[in-house]
Amino acid sequence: MNRIVERFRQLRRDHRKGFVVYVGAGDPDLDATRRLAVAFDTAGVDVLELGVPFSDPLADGLVNQLAAQRGLASGTTPARVLDTVAAIRQEAQIPIVLYLYFNLIHRHGLEPFARDAARTGVDGLLVLDLPPEESGDYDRQMRDAGLCPIYLVAPTTPEDRVAMIVQRGAGFIYYVSREGVTGMQPRVADSIATGIARIRAHTDLPVAVGFGISTPQQAREVAASADAVVVGSAIVNEIARHGADSDLVERVRRFVEPLIEAVKQA
Repeated sequence: MNRIVERFRQLRRDHRKGFVVYVGAGDPDLDATRRLAVAFDTAGVDVLELGVPFSDPLADGLVNQLAAQRGLASGTTPARVLDTVAAIRQEAQIPIVLYLYFNLIHRHGLEPFARDAARTGVDGLLVLDLPPEESGDYDRQMRDAGLCPIYLVAPTTPEDRVAMIVQRGAGFIYYVSREGVTGMQPRVADSIATGIARIRAHTDLPVAVGFGISTPQQAREVAASADAVVVGSAIVNEIARHGADSDLVERVRRFVEPLIEAVKQA
């Protein structure tokens, strides 16, 4: 059983909402990524998204762009990210999604990348710049490898396209809560509940909401409608602030715990 699928089934059985963390792999280095992943698992994070560093992260705001730069500077490559996932699997079984751009997969080769990702312990791929209409047999190859192809739906996605996208996804649907790129925002979008309802009209897959959520209050507000809440830039920003500190992992864990608690209480 795929870890993402099983985790959301467990959350649904327990009538609980999920909490998803995004961090940039290799920021500040891959050993820190491994240690953070284990800490997130023990803290109660439900799914971990690892951003694979890329030179042109067009869907990301400044905070995550800088994380990608730091990841590249630390020598992080897709192959080394997979090695790190394998190392995480020695200590934790937290569901892991790779958040990446298609050029990195294309260079490796779609079938071998899917096979290698599954072998090392990855559970799903979220490819930011791969439109479903242009994905060819991507979905089949993901499923053949035992991976969940996770797709994005935005507030501006037309109704007929929402229906098409969710039929191709697996694990969960990632709802982008606002137009634009990733980044912290002072308030959550007013249209989240409506957007989630549009998706649920076409699928029973869980809906995780991300982009712009950075505080426990915002996380609790979003969790009232969503099946899971994704927090990325706020956590990446904490890593940027404390990346050189010996207690980096503990500082980030303390930042994340109130967010987890807020979602679990929703």
